[in-house]
Amino acid sequence: MTINEYQQLAMRTLNPNLSEKEVLINGVMGLCGESGEAIDIVKRHLAQGHELDKEHLAKELGDIAWYLAETATVLGYSLEDILQMNIDKLKKRYPEGFDTEKSIHRQEGDI
Repeated sequence: MTINEYQQLAMRTLNPNLSEKEVLINGVMGLCGESGEAIDIVKRHLAQGHELDKEHLAKELGDIAWYLAETATVLGYSLEDILQMNIDKLKKRYPEGFDTEKSIHRQEGDI
């Protein structure tokens, strides 16, 4: 399955009764909520002595992917578009690979 096929399949479960504004709000809030759940799994592992529950973490990553697809869709982008824009940004920021100095002193307007 390609990332765009995933996006199309995932969006079959998008609530059709939501307005664009509601889909956008749901998407970004969902990203935050699911990221928090992923953080909690890692926190339990690192700070509370639990075994790392990789399967649970993987499922939360899947939920994050769903909300990313929802948000990209409402903005009119494919997931492939989003990933390509990110790679283009990273290539410009770190043309030779990660550089601590460039990370500390990012250029103005580099988002």
